[in-house]
Amino acid sequence: MPESLEDLVDLLDLEMIDADLFRGRQPQTAAQRVFGGQVLGQALGAATRTVEPERIVHSLHGYFLRPGDTAVPIVYRAEPTRDGKTFSSRRVVASQNGKPIFYMSASFQRPEPGLDHSDPMPDDVVPPEEAPTLASVLEAATGRKAEDWNKEWAALDMRLAGVSGRQFWIRAAGKLPDDPALHACVLAYASDLTLLGASLLPHGLVIGDRRIQPASIDHALWFHRSFRADEWLLYDQSSPSASGARGFATGRLFTQDGRLAASVAQEGLIRPVGLDLDDQ
Repeated sequence: MPESLEDLVDLLDLEMIDADLFRGRQPQTAAQRVFGGQVLGQALGAATRTVEPERIVHSLHGYFLRPGDTAVPIVYRAEPTRDGKTFSSRRVVASQNGKPIFYMSASFQRPEPGLDHSDPMPDDVVPPEEAPTLASVLEAATGRKAEDWNKEWAALDMRLAGVSGRQFWIRAAGKLPDDPALHACVLAYASDLTLLGASLLPHGLVIGDRRIQPASIDHALWFHRSFRADEWLLYDQSSPSASGARGFATGRLFTQDGRLAASVAQEGLIRPVGLDLDDQ
């Protein structure tokens, strides 16, 4: 995982190899596979580089096909599937060693006025200034030292916003440039960190429990309103279902002043490994 926000920004800055073809760097990490949020953020960056700057991403849908190798750069091919008067569509294929590891479709729109409504932000949350860090909460839950968790997530500032364990304050751990596309990529990266864990909470489990084999299967993200990824966002999560060794979770991201900025949905593998299901 990136050891600083600067490392994360560098990670999302892809090398252009050829027209619509990009290479993504890998961070220094002890992880055995590439973090899904990294592939999401880099794939969105590749797609964004191929559309007109005034067209803003409003949705993406991705499928994780194979575990990524942390020792091998990832190649992203952005296919210009459509450019209309208002919308642009892109399909991105991420590959390593000649095999696809991730597919993503993304849609971009030229800003225009329209009807406007949204859900209200939950009001029963702890303010970010008073909320405990996620690293300290996970240290208590897993026994792994808080500094180890902080090292893994050093690019982000994450805090527990509610006692249910499904609400978090999240922001980049520092100031980002005034580039909406970069803020969208950082949010895509961050959106994958805690969401699958929401499907474990009803069973008294957390991500990192050795009795569960977790992995992202698919991920969808909708961008509703402007935001800054370096300002506090409330990540409100829920899990409507878990079955067949898969967990399904949804999330809403609100700005601190209450605007709904983005919505997320994900299904992931939560395969029991040495877990006594009769006790659940």
